[in-house]
Amino acid sequence: MDRKCFQDCKRLVVKVGTSSITYPTGKINLGKMELMVRELSDLHNSGRELILVSSGAVGAGIGKLGSTPTSMPQKQAIAAVGQGLLMQMYEKLFSEYSKCIAQVLLTRDCFSNPARYMNSRNTIFALLEYGVIPIVNENDTVAVEELKFGDNDRLSAMVACNAEADLLIVLSDIDGLYDSDPRQNKGARLISEVSTITEAMEANSRSRGSSMSSGGMFTKLVAARMTMANGIPMVIASSDERDAVRRIAGGEKLGTFFIPHRESYAPKRQWLAVGSEPRGSLTVDVGAEEALLRKGKSLLPSGVVRADGEFEVGDVVSIRGLSGRELARGIVNYTCDETRKIMGRHSSEIAGLLGSCDYEELVHRNNMALLESS
Repeated sequence: MDRKCFQDCKRLVVKVGTSSITYPTGKINLGKMELMVRELSDLHNSGRELILVSSGAVGAGIGKLGSTPTSMPQKQAIAAVGQGLLMQMYEKLFSEYSKCIAQVLLTRDCFSNPARYMNSRNTIFALLEYGVIPIVNENDTVAVEELKFGDNDRLSAMVACNAEADLLIVLSDIDGLYDSDPRQNKGARLISEVSTITEAMEANSRSRGSSMSSGGMFTKLVAARMTMANGIPMVIASSDERDAVRRIAGGEKLGTFFIPHRESYAPKRQWLAVGSEPRGSLTVDVGAEEALLRKGKSLLPSGVVRADGEFEVGDVVSIRGLSGRELARGIVNYTCDETRKIMGRHSSEIAGLLGSCDYEELVHRNNMALLESS
């Protein structure tokens, strides 16, 4: 895939981090917000559909109240104040270009249930049909876990997959993925294109972003793995670059381009890859990993060497390689106790071990979504 194809991308998801729209003081950077809104409005005028995933609620709340939170209730209260301020500014700026916006606040459970996943999907589709620009953020006011551990990098990837976006652009305080931390190594080199996210890349990207952010480069790699698995290209670029979104959408080689692995998944597999919450995990041997990733096979009991967690028939499980790296997610055909009895055994032995054989596969290929490339 070449970046020139971005010129034909109709539906774009743009993610901006806290540091991209606020000063270190926490107060909103009106100049940067105004430039970004003008750029997005102009792209919208050209016929593109836009979804903006915007951080900044907690930072804006700190700037408004002049207080740094020290407890979870304080963080939630400050997020509530900041979210209102954030939307007020977006409404004011977008209205100057006659653009209609909508606030969409999501939590993790909006993606974990298939019905809610489809509901949020349909809502976003309807907003886009109306010509509205949805502005998405985590609902930090009520979602304790999201506020404490969540990040909008991952959220932007989930939104991009859910909305069947053609391109995800992540604007950050760094201009892409480097082979080492450029803040510590002046000789670090920018990686222009990534076709496979390696364990070494993840290990070198554990540092957090700015003091106001909830993520860093590692969370952006997590987001990239999601989009790549779902056939959506993603670009990380600096928010300090003038007209970065327009230039990327025009095919310019800016930032780091994460090349997708395959065509987009259908909604069922898409939910498995992006929204599902595994109830357990199955560790597979090298042969099973080869069969899943390169031969398009189902997961048989013979390839499983370990089963963790408590799961029932129909639950989602994570399928991992011997290194612990997640390869896929799928709907399991046997309970955790049954799985432990039949793992490592041939399918022909299932009936003798369990008394019956409803399925030859632990996870059928049709109920599986790969997260790793072949």
